[in-house]
Amino acid sequence: MIVFPNAKINLGLFVTEKRSDGYHNLETAFLPLPGLCDVLEVLPHSGKEDHFSSSGLVVDGPFSDNLVGKAVQVLRAHTPLPPLNIHLHKKIPFGAGLGGGSADAAFMLKALNRQFGLQLSRAQLEGLAVRLGADCPVFVANRPVLARGIGDEFEPLDLDLAGWHLQLVVPGIHVPTALAYSRIVPQKPKTPLKELLAKGPEHWPNRVNNDFEPSVFKAHPEISAIKEKMYHEGAVYAAMSGSGSAVYGLFRQPPALTWPGDWFVHNELL
Repeated sequence: MIVFPNAKINLGLFVTEKRSDGYHNLETAFLPLPGLCDVLEVLPHSGKEDHFSSSGLVVDGPFSDNLVGKAVQVLRAHTPLPPLNIHLHKKIPFGAGLGGGSADAAFMLKALNRQFGLQLSRAQLEGLAVRLGADCPVFVANRPVLARGIGDEFEPLDLDLAGWHLQLVVPGIHVPTALAYSRIVPQKPKTPLKELLAKGPEHWPNRVNNDFEPSVFKAHPEISAIKEKMYHEGAVYAAMSGSGSAVYGLFRQPPALTWPGDWFVHNELL
């Protein structure tokens, strides 16, 4: 079986409060990007153990340590599975705020559920996925949602961006999560994110904000410059996704922007 785990972007990201367990509560929206995908193939394996291979972007570390391997472990603890032959072609950049690893894990759970006729419900798959990461369950239903809590409490989001042109740029900078949180002062937005998003992209600048941007932009002005360039060249709305370093812009027309050749650039008609 072959599946295509897709990336996501964050539309707004408000850090609303610090929790007693040390984590932070968030308010954000997840928008799947069906045009930016990894490729994941899983088949029964004739050997005694799982076999994993990869291509595309380099996947470091042993299979048991990556989220695909952990997804297999979580499901195997729930129900017996035969040895598997797994290949991952990695295209979604790592550590850019695009959720690629989480998508791979969730799509692995869904693929195994279908391939072996396990008949797990969506709720059961989401329950397994949350063990792998707070945003993993969003890729089970794989539709726009409003997320709260630590990013694991979902509400369906009626959001129509059909016809908008999205450009996504990743400059190849890794942003540690600690850096993104370094200048955060948690506070709830004056207007709920759901209400802001309902007004459309023309109303989002300076309202639908990403609270991680000040910390990240101070440390990496080149990421801030991407956002500024997008606005200068006609973006109706531009923002960093998650804790970065990916930046995206929404345009009415296909953008005619040039970027350094070693940067990752993705264009998609929503």
